Amino acid sequence: MTEEEITRNLALIEYYKEQLNAIDYQTQFMQAALADYYKAKITIGQLHKADENSEILIPVGGGTFINGSIKEASKVLVDIGAGLVTEKTIDDALKKIDERIKNLQEKQEKLSSTAQKLQVESDELSQKTQKLVEETQK
Repeated sequence: MTEEEITRNLALIEYYKEQLNAIDYQTQFMQAALADYYKAKITIGQLHKADENSEILIPVGGGTFINGSIKEASKVLVDIGAGLVTEKTIDDALKKIDERIKNLQEKQEKLSSTAQKLQVESDELSQKTQKLVEETQK
């Protein structure tokens, strides 16, 4: 029974490690998405200062920008999913971005909490398994 329990525990510990790696990957993805939303928020926020036909630098990612000009500074296009976009005022676009940021932060907090619980369970199971191994070697 003890050998079976040790084997089962080791498999469960490995499962916990895989889950923690998956959570880490999801967290990294969410952090990248948050950075993208913050960048969009800053860029859109700067539109309040721009006039029609103003020359601007448009961030395209990776610290890279392109030159552009604004035809209509009071409206932006916002992705609503499935490859669709809708036109919104700057204030509405900023509200939408804030909602998305809040949603991602809440999901990130849940993932972090789950990761902490998994880590605690994994640590406890590791200690228990170590004791079982020591007992079987006596």
